[in-house]
Amino acid sequence: MRIPVSWLREHVELPPELSTEELDRALVNLGIEVESIVDLRSTVTGSLVVGEVLEIEELTGFKKPIRFCRVDVGAANGTGEPQEIVCGATNFAPGDRVVVILPGGVLPGDFAISARKTYGRNSNGMICSVRELGLGDDHEGILVLPEDVQAKPGDDARPVVGLDDVVVEVEITPDRGYAMSVRGLARELAHAFDVPFRDPARVAAPGATPAPAYPVRVVDTVGCDRYAARVVRGVDPSVESPQWMRKRLTVAGIRSISLAVDITNYVMLELGQPMHAFDLDALRGELVVRRAVPGERLTTLDGVDRALDPEDLVICDAGLTGGAGQDADGVPVSLAAVMGGETSEVVASTTNVLFEAAHWDPVVVGRTARRHRLFSEAAKRWERGVDPALPLVALERAVTLLTTYAGGAGGAEVLDIDHTTAPARIVLDADLPARRVGVPYEPERVTTLLERVGCTVARGDGRGAGNVGGRHASGPPTLVVTPPTWRPDLTDPADLVEEVARLDGYERVPSLLPLAPPGRGLTPTQRRRRTVSRALAENGYVEVLTHPFVAPELFDRLNLPADDPRRRAMRLANPLSDTDPLMRTTLLGTLLGALRRNVGRGQRDLALYEIGLVFQPRPETGPPPAMGVTHRPSDEEFQAADAVLPVQPWHVAAVLSGEVEPTGWWGPGRPAGWADAVEAGRIVLAAAGIPEQRVVVRQAEYAPWHPGRCAEFVVDGVTVGYAGELHPAALAALELPPRTSALELELDALPPAPVVPAPRVSGYPPALIDVALVVDSGVPADEVRRALAEGAGELLESVRLFDVYTSEQLGADRKSLAYKLVFRAPERTLTGEEAVAARDAAVAEAARRFGAVLRGA
Repeated sequence: MRIPVSWLREHVELPPELSTEELDRALVNLGIEVESIVDLRSTVTGSLVVGEVLEIEELTGFKKPIRFCRVDVGAANGTGEPQEIVCGATNFAPGDRVVVILPGGVLPGDFAISARKTYGRNSNGMICSVRELGLGDDHEGILVLPEDVQAKPGDDARPVVGLDDVVVEVEITPDRGYAMSVRGLARELAHAFDVPFRDPARVAAPGATPAPAYPVRVVDTVGCDRYAARVVRGVDPSVESPQWMRKRLTVAGIRSISLAVDITNYVMLELGQPMHAFDLDALRGELVVRRAVPGERLTTLDGVDRALDPEDLVICDAGLTGGAGQDADGVPVSLAAVMGGETSEVVASTTNVLFEAAHWDPVVVGRTARRHRLFSEAAKRWERGVDPALPLVALERAVTLLTTYAGGAGGAEVLDIDHTTAPARIVLDADLPARRVGVPYEPERVTTLLERVGCTVARGDGRGAGNVGGRHASGPPTLVVTPPTWRPDLTDPADLVEEVARLDGYERVPSLLPLAPPGRGLTPTQRRRRTVSRALAENGYVEVLTHPFVAPELFDRLNLPADDPRRRAMRLANPLSDTDPLMRTTLLGTLLGALRRNVGRGQRDLALYEIGLVFQPRPETGPPPAMGVTHRPSDEEFQAADAVLPVQPWHVAAVLSGEVEPTGWWGPGRPAGWADAVEAGRIVLAAAGIPEQRVVVRQAEYAPWHPGRCAEFVVDGVTVGYAGELHPAALAALELPPRTSALELELDALPPAPVVPAPRVSGYPPALIDVALVVDSGVPADEVRRALAEGAGELLESVRLFDVYTSEQLGADRKSLAYKLVFRAPERTLTGEEAVAARDAAVAEAARRFGAVLRGA
């Protein structure tokens, strides 16, 4: 919202030499976000003068209209001769007064003006539009000055068009709707500078009369709890809005339309009360305020034909019939509180005007504006809350302005259908602001600050919110606070505490960090997740964080079986995207989506991982319990709510694509494969503190992995996850490169890490022995490794597979597995006989379990 400071000064006695920095600081300290404060005198430099168009020559032969103008700019050009200017606008004629910037001047946006030759003529300056002057967004043509402007050619145009003022632009938060007006901002600045405030709403306004100004029936008194109207007859439709009003509307970014419409916009900016003007002669019958009927349509003032929703509030003309179910309550002529309709708008021939000022439900208006993507200035104010006491005052102001400038007579009849309720009282412990904010506010100070807001404050007799009965001897007094009608955001004690802190000054609030409680740190599960994350990062994986929302078709793309429990996913009631309404049950879907996006952007060699929650619905849970906000839920309500929530275990997943070892001048690289995904699983389990001897890795079949290249991780007999190469069909459906591999483990399924004693470091040399065992091709290499480790005994320090070999010499369905065994004694040097005996024991155990034979034996 943009407002000139001169307008604010009419209602608040600001310091005469108020600087833009002081104004900005005052508004920010009040909690109002300042977009900009611009001294308009500094936006245009050079000679900006009033000019009178003397002659216009239409130039032909060009693709667009071009006019060569001779403009009288008085003595501003130093010669007194008419100024020659080429212009492309066509909305002015000889005799019109316009705004001219002479060569050497600079318009907003560092647009420098110079004398130049264009379209075959010399152009010495520029005739300006509203947008070029930085006064608004209107660029439909040149700014033509009204006839009532008292300025002659050559006069400085800045005061004429409003460039001699300071404009403040603020962004109002949803809870501060009262500040979207001159009235609201002026009141706030009066608080900041502790100066008098003159409320423009404190005027005498006639109340409702027995005979209404126009027959109106309000069907929905919840959506519209107040509707007021007055009539002005016999206005002169040819009268334009006064220059001062047009200047203020232009600065505020509102285009001048006609006097009656401009008055409604002016009153909205001044008081904060949106209004609407009907052409009285265009109405045929009683006005009815109701909800729309399915199938109804309305063409709004912006020329758009809109399909109405049953939740929309509309104003109907009962004298019009036709359409979907409209015979009883007429045809919609206005989308209430958002935008009027074309059939009843004020036009150039309107002589009788019906002014409407109502009070609408903020929630209904906000939903209607979003539904129709129609964020009018009126809707922005209604959804933030408008003072329900303003309608009669706004009508009086509008009638006075219209009759003053356009003649006519305001009707004596006043319609006021009022179903509003008084603001609810709030019981506030007088010491609550001090306890919450940390500043010692005395009860008298709290009372003074709340009264400055506009509240009525009375001293209660009891202690504690809701107890206005007998006084508690040991407690502080209570205050019974009634908020003003223009502050619908004040509903509970916390709101009042915020107002006390705001008006007393945020700078008085101490900035102190709370003391960290002793003896608390990361939980074991938090430490485990961080350790796992660090281990994967150290091994070349890059962490990503993805949204936990997936599409229903994801499970088909992953080739999950029809009875797979991962297909049971929770559906969001209000998803961020209609295409992704489900909560993920596996990390693979969102992680593979991140992989696909990176591949699509040219990245080929990728290793990504994510640690996050998955959401597993509980079987046969009913609806969650209804819990209000008036009190803290009981333990039973919490338990009932927890019983409905999905199980949310922590998972870790990793995906690999492309080369894990790059190709270069040193030789060929190595593509990532299923073994790398399996190794990532080993890294995770090792980082989680699970001893290697408690882990079994075996072949498995589990979607979406390739059935012949999938490994199952088992810890203490419990399956904790899978790794390997993904199925080609799933990769094709997900548009991923062939041979993409993945891992997913459930971290919460891992048992607690045992207490591992510190390793003893031996200073004695190791004995290194390699063995190559020939086994059937179906024997898992990890099972052979485990057999060697168990057979070798305590002298074995480590065993590692370093080669897999197959050939015709070994025989059909046979393979050779080569292992490196390291033997070491902690307190002595092993003899060769001891090492060979341990090796033979290891080979013997492998032979017993799998029929392994030493290669070459």
